[in-house]
Amino acid sequence: MSATSAPPGAATSSKGLKANALGLASSIVIATASVAPAYSLAASLGLVVAGVGAQAPIVMLLAFVPMLFIAFGYQGLNEIDPDCGTTFTWGARVFGPKTGWMGGWAIIVADVIVMANLAQIAGQYGFQLVGAYGLAASTGWSEVAGIVWIALMTLICYLGIEVSARMQIALLSIELLMLGVLSITALAKVYSGHGIHGSLHVSASWFNPFNIGSFSALTLGLLTAIFIYWGWDTAVSVNEETRDRSKTPGRAAVLSTVLLLVTYGLVTVSAQAFAGVGTTGAGLANANNSGDVLSGLGGEVFGTVGFGWFLSKLLVLMVLTSASASTQTTIMPTARTALSMADHRGIPSAFARIHPRFRTPTWSTVGMGLASIAFYALLSKISTNVLSDSISSLGLAIAFYYGLTGFACAWHFAPQAFRSTQRTLWLRFVLPLLGALILFTFFVYGAYQFWNPAYGYTQWHMPFPPHWIIGGVFLTGVGALVLGIPLMYIYRALRPAFFRGEVIRRGTWPESAEPADQRE
Repeated sequence: MSATSAPPGAATSSKGLKANALGLASSIVIATASVAPAYSLAASLGLVVAGVGAQAPIVMLLAFVPMLFIAFGYQGLNEIDPDCGTTFTWGARVFGPKTGWMGGWAIIVADVIVMANLAQIAGQYGFQLVGAYGLAASTGWSEVAGIVWIALMTLICYLGIEVSARMQIALLSIELLMLGVLSITALAKVYSGHGIHGSLHVSASWFNPFNIGSFSALTLGLLTAIFIYWGWDTAVSVNEETRDRSKTPGRAAVLSTVLLLVTYGLVTVSAQAFAGVGTTGAGLANANNSGDVLSGLGGEVFGTVGFGWFLSKLLVLMVLTSASASTQTTIMPTARTALSMADHRGIPSAFARIHPRFRTPTWSTVGMGLASIAFYALLSKISTNVLSDSISSLGLAIAFYYGLTGFACAWHFAPQAFRSTQRTLWLRFVLPLLGALILFTFFVYGAYQFWNPAYGYTQWHMPFPPHWIIGGVFLTGVGALVLGIPLMYIYRALRPAFFRGEVIRRGTWPESAEPADQRE
């Protein structure tokens, strides 16, 4: 549906989305909420500590570096082509239609996989919040509650970008406030002598990466930590609905990564100081706590009676709202990626339809919700171990499409990088290229490690010669990406226009795009 079919007086983008609906503050909120800081910490902090021990704070810092570099790449490409397809569109313009299509597919894969895990967390925490611990421990009831959450968040995304943004502001405010209260209270107890067995004082050695036992441990720890930074690109995915869309989304992406660094640094240091890195009790490396370190930590820090009980419950609510907020902001970028792919005829045109009143993608939004429900239900039926392995595999898809974006930015700006300003040289070429090289190194080495059947909770026996035994994390991560190749060729045979370069021709950019130097 074109923008001309919008209601009278309604500003729309070229694809029919509601233009000028978001400002810088709303974009930063959406980007940060999409990462789900509380949920990400709850699900991943224990895994990072188990892998690198007391060096978890430096791993969190190092994982931020490629994220910031890639954010500069998103900012640069968004300035010259603010298209909601992001990696899909830019990859097609720089490297050709097939590469762009695979970049879009990687975004969809990553978002569908994470939706299953977000739904599980939302379902479990919803029951814990009301004290229904038996239902929270039930896979079946958690699955039902998770599906309800996905359906509800899909509906909110369907009702409009402004409704989504207002809800995100409220949810993120609770989230960041509680993380701050938890961190300050934990550090105050440690230094007042009221910590627990295993509590530690903050040490400079925590920030020494050379104390990590092996390169393998460092790489896998970074892959896990990269996952908890992932999601800030949502600010760029909603660029066509943002005021000053060539500048605001990129700024929001960069600023949100910095906000995440401060949040993760504070929580990681305080949690490690209070709980320690032991493998028993409240220790962060305790395997029994690895899937959710915050709920147990909240009871230890705040107590379980009186006002402490209230704060512990509020912490549970915070993780619940974090997971649900991220569920919502995961649907948004995937729906817009699918919208752009359909608008450029890379997938069926039905996914380009826009609701005439709400100005949101219709089939793209509903389709994302249905695909997420189906994937979650399938993995839940197969095994909870498969569901657990899927979260570990996410780092591969994230590294792939973030890295592809970094390469696209560096390649496009390379001809002018050394004859232009220092801003273009560093922020549009050197740093995005370094970020891409780091992420693709992680991708290759991570895939190599995940192939090992001893890694993760599942393994798969290949039914054909040479009958390899493959790690479940590898099969989920790499297999989901590789699945896109036959799908791409099938659609190419049916609708070849996009793949022939008739819609997006390699090396071409919008005529309105100004050279980067004119925006300095």
